[in-house]
Amino acid sequence: MPRNQIQKSLFALLLGIMFLVGCAALNPFCGSARPKPGLTSLEPNPASLAQVEQGLLLTVNGSHFYSNSYLLWNGAALPTTVVSSTQLQATITTTQISFPGTAQIVVHTPANLSGDLGCDSGGNSAALTFTVT
Repeated sequence: MPRNQIQKSLFALLLGIMFLVGCAALNPFCGSARPKPGLTSLEPNPASLAQVEQGLLLTVNGSHFYSNSYLLWNGAALPTTVVSSTQLQATITTTQISFPGTAQIVVHTPANLSGDLGCDSGGNSAALTFTVT
């Protein structure tokens, strides 16, 4: 194959990869990237203040949880137990909420990339509202 044809083929391949990445398609160079976590439900929700006063075990269900994923309570990190790739748990006490109200719960997964190749990795889930009555 002539050198000019090889250069054109490589250029076309590069443009194709850039197009796919721009369209949120899987980038073949992002092998270590972690998908953004998804959050689907909180259990229990709502909860009573009496439950919180006793130390309420909050279970968070979703997807793409990793061993270093953790919960954010109104933006503050909570000590979190990773049960599985679809479930996290944290104990909620009056340290987090001492009267009836609501809190925004988010799952955060740190990025896992060795270099910047235009890959998204980790991040925050959409928030769910936790209610204490």
